[in-house]
Amino acid sequence: MSKITRRDFIKIVSQVLSATGVGVIVAPIVAYFYPSTLEETPPEPVRVGKVDELPENEGGVVQYGRYPAIVVNTSQGLRAYSAVCTHLACIVKWNKKIGQFACPCHAGFYDPIDGHVISGPPPRPLASIPVNIVDGEIYIGEKV
Repeated sequence: MSKITRRDFIKIVSQVLSATGVGVIVAPIVAYFYPSTLEETPPEPVRVGKVDELPENEGGVVQYGRYPAIVVNTSQGLRAYSAVCTHLACIVKWNKKIGQFACPCHAGFYDPIDGHVISGPPPRPLASIPVNIVDGEIYIGEKV
């Protein structure tokens, strides 16, 4: 077995530390361009509440499987979307004053009618979730 000289040892350690430093810098950059996506949705529809409990221009966040969803009663009816911002996965909120979904992390705004990006850094619209009304109850997810 050959001996490692001090010079070789310092060379190996500096290479390992350099590679680690590059990884620490590159990983967040890659994550920025490939944000997390919703992969898990519940197998059954999720009950949100009664139709008359959600007046027009009101909305709220509900748990939808592993991820939150946002439900709003618009002038064009009930809409539901993933509450996970498509930019960096922050949770969007319903802003009643301006009638839009707002991401508090980086000022991204979404349209409540179809979920498209109005302004800000989000690269894609919010993921739509089907809304069903059965016996006056609001359900989100696949058909009841």
